Amino acid sequence: MKRIALVLLSLLFATAAVAQGNYAIRAGDTLRVEVLEDPNLNRNVLVLPDGNISFPFAGTLRAGGQTVNQVRRSITAGIAANFASEPNVYVSVINIPVRTSAAKVEAAAPVIDVYVMGEVNGPGLKEVAPGTTLLQFLAQSGGFTKFAATKRLQLRRRDPQTGREAIYQINYKALSRGASMANDIILAEGDVIIVPERRLFE
Repeated sequence: MKRIALVLLSLLFATAAVAQGNYAIRAGDTLRVEVLEDPNLNRNVLVLPDGNISFPFAGTLRAGGQTVNQVRRSITAGIAANFASEPNVYVSVINIPVRTSAAKVEAAAPVIDVYVMGEVNGPGLKEVAPGTTLLQFLAQSGGFTKFAATKRLQLRRRDPQTGREAIYQINYKALSRGASMANDIILAEGDVIIVPERRLFE
């Protein structure tokens, strides 16, 4: 009960910090970005394990450790060349995942953090048990949206020693039918799963 109270208290302080604009964005947070001049750019953006976000025209931007105003300025500068005048950009934090204390209860089951983004019904930071496979994870993640390109999933994994990122291309349909079970990868800490949007006639 005490632990639950501490978690709720920490969320209360985090919410207050966000409202005041001084909250330091962290990996796993979900940001809402809206561009007044082009609603097609409005979207939810997940902060990846390395603290970066991706946004159309602006590319990869640093968000971890930044405030919403700093991120807003970065996005504005990144997309400004595509507009006749400086665009009006609004950024807010819409989801802060509950993070367990570094001193976890010893009896608690171990978990790893996996990120999923794109055309899924439940994007964001997920905690899963070690040994969970990609297929198992997708089955637990709320399913795909109707726009998902399920033949072109990506799994991105960064080597903690070298910092190099490996990208795996995965055909979910073939995997779920058992046609390529060898590709049912066991997930690792910090994995990022991207579900792209279907192309026209795909």
